[in-house]
Amino acid sequence: MKSTSIRRAIVPGIAVLTLALTGCGAGNEASGDSGSGLSGTLNGGGSSAQESAQAAWRAGYQSANSGVTVNYDPVGSGTGRENFISGAYMFAGSDSALSTDGGELDSAKKRCGGDVIEVPAYVSPIAVVYNLPGVDKLQLSSATIGDIFSGKVTKWNDPEIAKDNPGAKLPSTTITPVHRSDDSGTTANFTDYLEQTSGGTWKYPTDDTWPIKGGEAGEGTSGLVAAVKAGDGTIGYADDSQVGDLGVASIKVGSTYNAPSAEGAAKVLALSPKVTGRGADDMAIAVDRRTTEAGAYPLSLTSYLIACPTYSSKNDADMVKGFLSYAVSTKGQQAAATQAGSAPLDPSLQKQAASIVDKISAK
Repeated sequence: MKSTSIRRAIVPGIAVLTLALTGCGAGNEASGDSGSGLSGTLNGGGSSAQESAQAAWRAGYQSANSGVTVNYDPVGSGTGRENFISGAYMFAGSDSALSTDGGELDSAKKRCGGDVIEVPAYVSPIAVVYNLPGVDKLQLSSATIGDIFSGKVTKWNDPEIAKDNPGAKLPSTTITPVHRSDDSGTTANFTDYLEQTSGGTWKYPTDDTWPIKGGEAGEGTSGLVAAVKAGDGTIGYADDSQVGDLGVASIKVGSTYNAPSAEGAAKVLALSPKVTGRGADDMAIAVDRRTTEAGAYPLSLTSYLIACPTYSSKNDADMVKGFLSYAVSTKGQQAAATQAGSAPLDPSLQKQAASIVDKISAK
């Protein structure tokens, strides 16, 4: 997966989620630190899919009294990773793990002075969203989705779509696919799903940059959703928590068509292996999109929190450790589930993530 030049460091104001924290006790309930006396600013950003979850983590973490301000800028996963590597962010949120292609993981190790911490914190289905008046229910196989987004299927009443929707009245409206304009972990997960499951109708590799030039696009999750809403016959992909009143397709899994569900996404993650050849504190997971388990929803994203194992000062280390500890704690996971509709981590994954974050310390 590609990365691009460093863009848009933290700027207080528009699009920055500012978390004014009055304390650190809630976070340190998971980590075991008291956090008393902490003060300062903790800058992070990245995944726009995490935005709602980040708001929930803020609400839980405000119950303590540390005097810390956390800025989370939902600029997209690719830019989040870039700004973490550059040192502009103390932590990042990303819907895909640091890539070994192009030296991204190696650059992060250099910034941290050792292996990088990557822990899953947010698990959510990606919805195939559409705006097609008169069509309230839609079913799509991954092969059909691949043909739509690659431009082969261009009309809503195409026989390929009709085959997925027997008896449905489909208009002859032109299909307008909408993709993310920014480097996006959601795009990486969407293209990974198509690469693994489309049977060759999608001919592009997994990437967080959209591989086809031109077409309709939106920046961030909110930008893509807005673009789909503004069109007629549009179709796109977005974190299920942020689709609003758009139509949502059910995707074919085995012989059935499954709607997006947090439980279905969590089931797929629990069945998937870790990526091999990475550090002991790197929980990057190779999601198995081909599963046909009952109720599974393989078009999903596993969003990570990325941090260094050590920081130059104890205050910085404790701020990062405290906030991330709350995010991956049982309480933090439930708060995100309530706020954003995400799936809490499987208990074994949650315990592993919490133990890794608890290692963060000063150099």
